[in-house]
Amino acid sequence: MKTPNANFDQPWKEAIEDYLEQFLEFFFPQVQALVDWSRGYESLDKELQQISPGAESGEREGDKLFKVWQKNGEAAYLLIHVEIQSQRDNLFEERMYVYHYRSFDIHKRVISLAILGDDQPNWRPAGYGYELAGCSLEFKFPQVKLLDYESQWSSLENSSNPFALLVMAHLKTQATRGNAQDREGWKWTLVQLLYERDYTEEEVIRFFRVLDWMMTLPSVLQESFDSKLRQYQEERNMPILSNIERRALETGRQEGLQEGRQEGLQEGRQEGLQEGLQEGRQEGLLEATRVAIAEVLRARFGPVPTTGLERVNQIRDESQLRRLLQGAALVESWGSFEELLEELG
Repeated sequence: MKTPNANFDQPWKEAIEDYLEQFLEFFFPQVQALVDWSRGYESLDKELQQISPGAESGEREGDKLFKVWQKNGEAAYLLIHVEIQSQRDNLFEERMYVYHYRSFDIHKRVISLAILGDDQPNWRPAGYGYELAGCSLEFKFPQVKLLDYESQWSSLENSSNPFALLVMAHLKTQATRGNAQDREGWKWTLVQLLYERDYTEEEVIRFFRVLDWMMTLPSVLQESFDSKLRQYQEERNMPILSNIERRALETGRQEGLQEGRQEGLQEGRQEGLQEGLQEGRQEGLLEATRVAIAEVLRARFGPVPTTGLERVNQIRDESQLRRLLQGAALVESWGSFEELLEELG
């Protein structure tokens, strides 16, 4: 049975944004140790768009830029690149440098980090430089190769860090291209490991969504998986997202992305295709989240007041919409969701 195309960039991006400290602790502990986590961190998506070289230079959906505070009180900026592809990219080092110097131009203290999720063992870019007539440049950046964790599988299984599960999901999604049955088996194994970890209910929900999003299955196998998961949840009285809620999220995502593509094409005809597509994709993601919020609320609480949905539809901040989507799956009543809306202003 043929497997659907895997979604790597967005699950990585979402997991890093939600769990930046655990991400750094797992992959780059020397960076994690520099940060004063009591002050939190700030995702700078708009600023990242300003420094991105553009699609013609290989812009990646998985890239993230964060503002953090060092333990000495000074601000610092983390520029994280998630490179997911199946072949060598000879422009990657240069692109890393371009992102870095453009970010440095604005923010100064910048740390560039790379996660290499490709399937080429010998491709390990770690720097960029040149020399010309006595003028030279050398730029180095820390990088992690996900393939290296294949030999550390038992350590991944025993790790309490949620990114161990994400690495396993990434590797097995990659390894099961063209083999949907095997992917379904590994997806089930990893979901059971997720339940066995000492995570909060919210953490289980978030990481289940990431695993489910990455390890896509044909509809027949997905239905079988949903049925098995529902029984597993009932036996342990440990619900995450019900089948209908999961389907609502997927429906909302697809509807929003389709609308985004249409808006992007229309805008592209008027002001330039590339710019329109970029805006359309962003609006599509926002609309996908709004639709998913409404569907999850209806699935859990029945008819939803129109005024409440209108307030959701007016929100254009991606982080606020993501918080509302998580809240829709977690709150006990519509009244609790309204309180969350009030909290967000």
